[in-house]
Amino acid sequence: MLVLCSNGLSSDALKSEMQRYVAKFTKAALVVTADNEYQENNYHIPRCVEELEQLGLSTDIIDIDVSDPHILLQYDVVEFIGGNPFYLINSIRRNGAEGVLKPISIEKILIGWSAAAFVFGPTLDLVNEYSPEMNIVGLTDLSGLSLTEIEVLPHYSRFVSRFHDFEERCVKYEKSNSKHVIRLNDGDGIFINGDNKMLIRVQ
Repeated sequence: MLVLCSNGLSSDALKSEMQRYVAKFTKAALVVTADNEYQENNYHIPRCVEELEQLGLSTDIIDIDVSDPHILLQYDVVEFIGGNPFYLINSIRRNGAEGVLKPISIEKILIGWSAAAFVFGPTLDLVNEYSPEMNIVGLTDLSGLSLTEIEVLPHYSRFVSRFHDFEERCVKYEKSNSKHVIRLNDGDGIFINGDNKMLIRVQ
């Protein structure tokens, strides 16, 4: 199963839905690679570990720039934190992690939030519309991993006032590319299990 969310399993609604799937699971990996500056010292780490522990999961911190990504196959739940989507997908490709993540998304549970939510989708074109300066690795291929064709826009309510014409630019992107983008506020998420999709909105 693939879960795309805005800022992790940060709401009771998301944790409640996740509880349905993790009853027999024990081990989680929290992948910090997207934060190319702080990695395991990212300030979200303690919260994310606590969220996973609330689901009964023991958690290891993994950076695929340091560890062989195949180690992720040992875990029941793999969660990628946010950071820089351009850096993250470049790292995934460079370290040969693409072939690891697809089976995890099908056979186990793969969670991606913020930057990772873009990377697990079909393209980074939308984030490039807002923040091209984040492309510090000089990517020319902005295709995502296409673990799903669903496109999301994380942190919507926080960013709508931060970026000029934020919603208008998203609508323009949708019209130009004949796509529908799911706006996610912090605490929201979408569970994708084969052909079944469930959008969870924080109340």
